[in-house]
Amino acid sequence: MTEIQKDTRPPAASGDKTPKTARGRKTLRLLLDAAADEFGEKGFHDASISQITQRAGVAIGSFYTYFDSKEEVFTALVRDLSTQVRDFVAPRITAQANQLEAEREGQQAFLEFARHHKEIYRIIDEAEFVDPAIYREHYTSTARRIAARLDAAEARGEISPGPSEIRAWALMGMNVFLGLRFGVWDDDYTTEEVARAGGDLIARGMGPREP
Repeated sequence: MTEIQKDTRPPAASGDKTPKTARGRKTLRLLLDAAADEFGEKGFHDASISQITQRAGVAIGSFYTYFDSKEEVFTALVRDLSTQVRDFVAPRITAQANQLEAEREGQQAFLEFARHHKEIYRIIDEAEFVDPAIYREHYTSTARRIAARLDAAEARGEISPGPSEIRAWALMGMNVFLGLRFGVWDDDYTTEEVARAGGDLIARGMGPREP
C-alpha cells in the first residue's frame, strides 16, 4: 500500500484570510489538521475551537486570525479534504495508459486515502447538515472532474459512448461505498483486490460474456 504523506500544500482559510507568509500557512495547516482530528473524533456539535487550537499547539487567537467560527473552519476543512483527495488520486490516474486502467487505479488510490483518513466519512456526512452547500459542492465538483475525463476518454475511443454525467455519479458512488466498506469499516481485502474487482466491473459490466 502506498504510504500517505502528511499534507504540505498551502491551505486555504475562509474569506480573505488566506495567509501570505510561510509561517502563516504552516499555522493554518496545523489548524486544519487538528480540526480534522477533532471533528472526526467528536463530530461537529461536540467539537470545540479550544480543543482544535490545543491539538494544533497554537494560541486560540491564531484561530481567529483565519476563521470567525467553528462553522467556518468546518467548511474550510471540507474543501481542504476534497482537495487532498483530488491531489492524491489525480497523479495516479494521469499516469495510466488508458481510461479503464485509470479508473481502476483511481479507485485503488481513493481506498488507500480512505484507510489513512477515515475521519473524512464522518466529516463529509455531517456537512450535509452543517453546511448543505459545501456538502453538495464536494460531490458535484468531483462528479464534474470524472465526467470531464470520461468525455475526453470517449473522444479518444477508449470507452464506449454514453452519458458522462450519469456514469460519473455511478463511478463516484462505487468509490464512496467501497471506501466505506473496505477502507473505513474493515480491511479484510487489500486495496489491490478491491480495485481489481471494481475495475473489472467498470470495464466489463455485469452482463453475461461471450464464451
